Amino acid sequence: MGLMTQSTQPTKAEQALANSTDEASLRRTQARSEEIAAQIGEHPEYFRMLTGARPTGHLHLGHYFGTMQSWKQLQDANVDTWILVADYQVITDRDGVGPLRERVLSLVADALAVGVDPERSTIFTHSAVPALNQLMLPFLSLVTESELHRNPTVKAELEATDGRAMSGLMLTYPVHQAADILFCQANLVPVGKDQLPHLEQARLIAQRFDKRYGRADKKHPVFRRPEALLSEAPLLLGLDGAKMSKSRGNTIEIRMNADQTAKLIKKAKTDSQRTITYDPCERPEVSNLLMLASLCNGRDPRELAEEIGDGGAGKLKALVTEAINDYFAPIRQRRQELADNEDYLLEVLHAGNDKANQVANETLDNVRKAMKMDY
Repeated sequence: MGLMTQSTQPTKAEQALANSTDEASLRRTQARSEEIAAQIGEHPEYFRMLTGARPTGHLHLGHYFGTMQSWKQLQDANVDTWILVADYQVITDRDGVGPLRERVLSLVADALAVGVDPERSTIFTHSAVPALNQLMLPFLSLVTESELHRNPTVKAELEATDGRAMSGLMLTYPVHQAADILFCQANLVPVGKDQLPHLEQARLIAQRFDKRYGRADKKHPVFRRPEALLSEAPLLLGLDGAKMSKSRGNTIEIRMNADQTAKLIKKAKTDSQRTITYDPCERPEVSNLLMLASLCNGRDPRELAEEIGDGGAGKLKALVTEAINDYFAPIRQRRQELADNEDYLLEVLHAGNDKANQVANETLDNVRKAMKMDY
């Protein structure tokens, strides 16, 4: 059985059209996201939210301000909240799993520490839900190789491999994400703008499934159509001024104590100017530290910069350290209590896995009926 060989590179005209279409599409998505935010306040029962994280390391402040805050907010707004610990996706781009058990439980502890309530939210793992992963088979038949190669995450991974062959799991990463979303009938996914292609892939797969196979019954499609809730969180840099990443070691982890936080911030990159100003374009590292403090103490970063004045990097870092440690003190205390009770963390995870399996099995049954494989 041969592979499809059509080109994965669009022409200049196609790229120009795609760029203009993307801008218009983004405006529509933003407008729809604002509508959804308003609808949540009136009819939260209509929504089921799916989000998740790969346990490739410990979660950090970028995760917290980028997405984790929304977990509790949506839960408290009575949205049915599902949080995936994407353990299978650990092996998409690496040779081994590392200390996976520790990291999975660490992620569960982080989620609970920031306010996720297992009585109102569902925390589960990929590897414990066979029916979710079985959806990969029919889903793969609904996408082409060229479509997968054009996915921004896959393209970026291919460019970063430095000649190393990309795994089949990495190539099909967007399809696995579609299965994550669609298996539980999630219709709401908090994402940043860079993640919209993954959500569009999930919508496309759901539409193609209906077109090819029909429905499990005459009234309802097999899958709900997921929509984006765009994140308004600012993009935070790592302490070295580069992209914040677990693998770069340039982050402040949620689990770290006050002393560890202080030591890391002392080493944070700034610049040679003594007077502190907020200028993200010209002074990204200094502005990033000001934004971190702002997110923690609720004050405008420009106001903080004026307060520091010519106090230099030392005063800036002292202010950031105090703001972060004050804000995260209760979260870290709660997290330590949770980390000391592994049995409870496993109990939460097993309960979430049981619920995820019930929903996944029902979805797979409907898929098999639609495909006329219910024999």
